[in-house]
Amino acid sequence: MDLITDLFAQREITPASVALRLLVSLALGGLIGLERESRHQPAGLRTHILITLGSTLVMLVSIYIPQTYLDFRNGDPGRMAAQVVSGIGFLGAGAIFRLGANVRGLTTAATIWVSAAVGLAVGAGLYWGAAMAAAAILFVLIVLSRVEKRFFPDLTNKVLRVHFNTAEFDPDQVLAILRRHKVRYLSLSAKQTLDTGRSQVKFYIKIPNKLPLKPFFHDISRLQNVSEVYLGQDA
Repeated sequence: MDLITDLFAQREITPASVALRLLVSLALGGLIGLERESRHQPAGLRTHILITLGSTLVMLVSIYIPQTYLDFRNGDPGRMAAQVVSGIGFLGAGAIFRLGANVRGLTTAATIWVSAAVGLAVGAGLYWGAAMAAAAILFVLIVLSRVEKRFFPDLTNKVLRVHFNTAEFDPDQVLAILRRHKVRYLSLSAKQTLDTGRSQVKFYIKIPNKLPLKPFFHDISRLQNVSEVYLGQDA
């Protein structure tokens, strides 16, 4: 037991301390990655393990150089770590993608960045800080995710296009239907074809993910002079 305690308290970079820190980094990165993998995110188990391991190794090298090479004793061990903090943003950007008006992957990108910070903490021997940070990360991803869904239902950006057979139309009638179905209205634009006298109104909306589409379409199609209804991404 004393041997393990001494190993955790050891500041000098030795094969034993390197192995310990890499194992701790692998475990913490694996826990975070498992949560992301369970949600089928583009950056999952292996990605987060590699991020924490790489960050830990960079921190170990930063500490090892001034400890081993006396000519670099006055060097800054945090210099290489700083490059990880800025450089990891490029990897996180790859997890963000856009589907129409919706942006996905922001949480995963943030998780990638903070996983790198956990790896740096482990590499520096700040085990308790890294463990508490990993626990806080999992709390945010698992517990707060459920709280968020409970009190703030998921809304998806959509475009609703309503075609009228006439130049006369009343968008307030459509807005009343949106309010009835708890659809959040953002803005609208209108277009009229002069030779046919037909009109099109485009509504930018946020809809609940569990919106019953059949009654929603039914209510809009019953409006006077409506010829076509489209709900989807903007084209």
